[in-house]
Amino acid sequence: MIEHGPMPATSTDRPFAELPAALVDEVLQRTEGLSQKLLADFEQVRAHRHEWRVQLSQAGLLRRDSELAYVPIPTACGVDGSYAIERLLASDLVAAAAVAVEGLTPPSETRYWPEPRHLVFVETEAHEAETGTILRALMIGMELELGTNPPHEVVFLDGSLTTPFIYFNQALNKASEVPHLQVAKRLLQQIKGYLGAYYTILSSTRTDRCWLAVPKYTTRREMGKALNWPDTHDDRGLLSHLLEPGEFTQPRTLQSPKEPWHLNLNPIPAETRDAASRLSERIIALLDEIRVIYYRPYPWLPALRLETSRAVADTPARLATVLHGVRHQCGTPAVMEPYPLYMADRMVKHLPKAIPTFRQVTSQRIAETYQGDIGDVFLGLHGYRTESGV
Repeated sequence: MIEHGPMPATSTDRPFAELPAALVDEVLQRTEGLSQKLLADFEQVRAHRHEWRVQLSQAGLLRRDSELAYVPIPTACGVDGSYAIERLLASDLVAAAAVAVEGLTPPSETRYWPEPRHLVFVETEAHEAETGTILRALMIGMELELGTNPPHEVVFLDGSLTTPFIYFNQALNKASEVPHLQVAKRLLQQIKGYLGAYYTILSSTRTDRCWLAVPKYTTRREMGKALNWPDTHDDRGLLSHLLEPGEFTQPRTLQSPKEPWHLNLNPIPAETRDAASRLSERIIALLDEIRVIYYRPYPWLPALRLETSRAVADTPARLATVLHGVRHQCGTPAVMEPYPLYMADRMVKHLPKAIPTFRQVTSQRIAETYQGDIGDVFLGLHGYRTESGV
């Protein structure tokens, strides 16, 4: 019989192991004040819950999913992306990927979705501070491109529908400063296609497909501003306490940005700039038509912020389809978001963890054929840190 010794302690088992004892004591002492502050916030919401629910109802913003016509369970998928930069001594190893995952399908579903269901970019780059900004935009573009292909009725996207425009503009502003980067060249080559996919999602002209963005975190307050709720609470936090299971809010227009929408098109190659400009103008018009819905399908879930196009939100049958899709994909208390988004997120989060392994494999292959001192290879490919994002 093989005897196993005790498992080694992990950082999760001993979270304070590497911290000075005096620092831990001070933090623990300060948690008492934080607890009282959070308690006061909870008490404020509890005291005003009935009042704020009445406000929602009287303003015509409170609805139930049972009011909508019954539609068959739609098929669904989720799309998410991730990027990582391994900072090496001699250069940077960069990677970005987008994956799509099918949701829980109805028993009668027979449609086929061919492989591949991912897009990936891997390259070595010279050291640049702005690589991450451009790589993130490339990741977003791949998500949008992948999200227009699935043969499913509801396509879940991670993050806000406005995020791609913001990231594209940031990356295009930086791309002209680092024209030697391969990631910048790839972005400028593909940006027209990415904007086309973005326009397809925002316009949602296909009646057999609905795109739904589900941001995990938001500070927007479309409801709070309209109803004069306290500035200390964002909409999602408050509505998670106000909405009963099965309730959702009447679709509202997205909160306007402080500055007008703008996309810097100057770095885009001349042969595609005009087409990109026309797409940009159409996209800007559609950004002002995005609709926001908060939906709480089950008691174990917080209110989910859903962003979709006006074409979907203003059509009762399509609205019923997306809400039914959300409800069907959130059927277990163990998952706090639609199932395909949860699975896609789990997959792409492993990309940064895998980058050191890719670097190790690369160094071994170089070492097999390098004619000089093999120590040069391992020194040049020494990794200092991995930067990542989703």
